[in-house]
Amino acid sequence: MKLGGAMFFTEYSMTGPELAVALEERGYDSVWAPEHSHIPLSRKTPFPGGGELPKQYADAMDPFVVLAAAAYATKTIKLGTGVLLVQQRDTIQTAKLVASIDQVSQGRFLFGIGGGWNKDEMENHGTIYATRFKRMRESVEAMKEIWTKPKAEYHGEFVNFDPIMAWPKPVQKPHPPILVGGAFPQGARRAIRYGDGWIPTARGDLAVELPEFQKMARDAGRDPASIEVTSFGLAEDLDRLKRLKDLGVARVVPMFPPEKSDKVLPIIDRWTKLMQHVNG
Repeated sequence: MKLGGAMFFTEYSMTGPELAVALEERGYDSVWAPEHSHIPLSRKTPFPGGGELPKQYADAMDPFVVLAAAAYATKTIKLGTGVLLVQQRDTIQTAKLVASIDQVSQGRFLFGIGGGWNKDEMENHGTIYATRFKRMRESVEAMKEIWTKPKAEYHGEFVNFDPIMAWPKPVQKPHPPILVGGAFPQGARRAIRYGDGWIPTARGDLAVELPEFQKMARDAGRDPASIEVTSFGLAEDLDRLKRLKDLGVARVVPMFPPEKSDKVLPIIDRWTKLMQHVNG
């Protein structure tokens, strides 16, 4: 089972290059940057984690900027968005950002995406909460056209453009892996429909959900093994990690606090030892 690490990169945290280098040196396979463009002062939707929204949600840097810097400081570690809120972004511009960072990193980008939970935030971008997932699907479908065709066009309800030329194209073919975040069963269904991987929510029970997910994939004509499962936001729990490996989870990604290296490196080292036990 592979091990990644995520952090809300802020002015007061480790930098993207610092964390990526530390993880690469310890054998981690990936570094992840989440996204929130801003946090409105109003709150139509509660924080899924409960309680007050942590400060770093409003302070997070743009993931493409952070990960591009990390790419130049490293050689092998993969660079992922965990997750990018594509329904809040312009589709054509996002397609160019994804292809550009895949070029800059020489094919190391992982495109983690999600539909988001903050109704106030997405409405400021002109996105309607009730139709956000359809907009997300159309965005992904349109980006695939842009990445794979010299002259791309797409005509949907929310994303619509006549033939265009847009370069660069991604290094990875046909495009970087798309990992779709979301709860079971809807998130799993979206991952099967247009993703290369699934990022289930930490609140689910994968012992129950993964067999159902695999059945859903087979019923849809897809090989379950071709849809990589990545589990985010785990506690330091050796027994649970062993169970996740036995269930077929491909990667686990703990969320490190947005602190400097003196606070974060000991946590990283503990996770390194945990995974050595898990993987033998």
